[in-house]
Amino acid sequence: MSKVRVRFAPSPTGYVHVGNARTALFNWLFARHHGGAYVLRIEDTDVERSQEAYEEQLLKDLRWFEIDWDEGPDKGGAFGPYRQSERKETYRRFATQLIDQGNAYFCFCTSEQLEQERQEALKAGRQPRYSGRCRKRPREEAARKVAAGEPAAIRLKIVDSAFSWNDLVHGPTSFSGEVIGDPILVRSDGNPAYNYAVVIDDHLMEITHVIRGDDHISNTPRQLAVYHALGWEPPEFAHLSTILGSDRTRLSKRHGATSLQSFRDLGILPEALRNYLALLGWSPADGKTEILSSQELVEQFSLAHITKSPAVFDQGKVYWLNRHYMKECMPRRLAELAVPFLDEVGYLNVHPGPDVLAWLERVLDAVLKNINLLCQLPDAVHIIFEYEAKKAVEALQPSATASARAVLNAFIPKALAEGELTYERFRVLTKEVQSETGKKGRDLFHPIRVALTGAESGPELEKLIPIFEEGSKLPLARHVKSVTERLREFTEAARL
Repeated sequence: MSKVRVRFAPSPTGYVHVGNARTALFNWLFARHHGGAYVLRIEDTDVERSQEAYEEQLLKDLRWFEIDWDEGPDKGGAFGPYRQSERKETYRRFATQLIDQGNAYFCFCTSEQLEQERQEALKAGRQPRYSGRCRKRPREEAARKVAAGEPAAIRLKIVDSAFSWNDLVHGPTSFSGEVIGDPILVRSDGNPAYNYAVVIDDHLMEITHVIRGDDHISNTPRQLAVYHALGWEPPEFAHLSTILGSDRTRLSKRHGATSLQSFRDLGILPEALRNYLALLGWSPADGKTEILSSQELVEQFSLAHITKSPAVFDQGKVYWLNRHYMKECMPRRLAELAVPFLDEVGYLNVHPGPDVLAWLERVLDAVLKNINLLCQLPDAVHIIFEYEAKKAVEALQPSATASARAVLNAFIPKALAEGELTYERFRVLTKEVQSETGKKGRDLFHPIRVALTGAESGPELEKLIPIFEEGSKLPLARHVKSVTERLREFTEAARL
């Protein structure tokens, strides 16, 4: 096999969604597995919808997703430029060559004429296709009309009766040439059509494999026709299965998060999403392993293990994997990833120092088992950052028996006398309270938990007490109250 060269060619007309992200990933895995080149090409010929902001966002999203490329608009390369809007002269040159060879012709049909043809075909129960009315026009006459400034598109003459290829996912695939018509290569405004520009780019960039979604299968015969007309050898094609939502309809926004940005906003780690998307329509050699590192994915990836059937996107599985990867994540990295989510609700400053990050590592260790996503973090840590004595008293009321009051009356004076309370001293004090009141287990610790946090349940007090004490001394956006501050306010509100 010659050196593998693949490309990911998004249009900057919106955010990178799940389908495109999987395509980007599969191309990347294939290139890295074979030691080949990964090309990023921006297909921005849709002038009305393409935006520079979308291009910037897709580059940002791909980097977050940990996809790197060897050639692209920001890196350059031997086959640039890598934006289609910068390659128009190349498209014009090959279109002129096709006309000169008699393989293409000028079309002067108006949009009204084409729509009338389309409607007539639909009424007759036929698939709409161009009638070819401009195909027989003498070339000299067409050239005069173009020279006079009359708007004209350029169409390819379809001469093959059928188009066939061996799809690396779907196997032998064939389309009749009759259903294609003579496709437009260059529109009357000078912009190239997708099925033309992509062929020119793929050939000149020496792309060996085109790996893309199966919504492009019907485009392939039109592209093969261009390859044949120019006498070029086409690349190999692999069309990935459709991604469906839980209701088995095509995945869309109504199914929840579908773009890389939306997953990032939820607090999904890139390695968790990469792992999940790799398994969406592909399986490792053993057919059962679910957790694979990027290196393992690269080593095991093969187009032979891609399934033909549609893949169903399971949001719950993404969350399950994310929970796994959060637990495996290095504590400092996880703390840094958590900062924006806590800054957004006013708990942290946007650029915390090392001491705050070290403390945040302890906070995450205390609550991590209760969350699947980093966006759930503010709710999980609110008992650390927010303490209202009145609510703590109200939370205690249902269980404020004589037993609970006895425990608090014994514990609070001892804790307040300590000033700063370590967990070791907390254990000593609770043993003293146990001895004095005869209470143990839930009867002993539940009233203390409610008094300190205002909540019936939550992280272990063993972890919370040092978090309260250390946090109260840090320059946080929201002051964390120490154990002493909490108990004083609770005593005043409860009038114990």
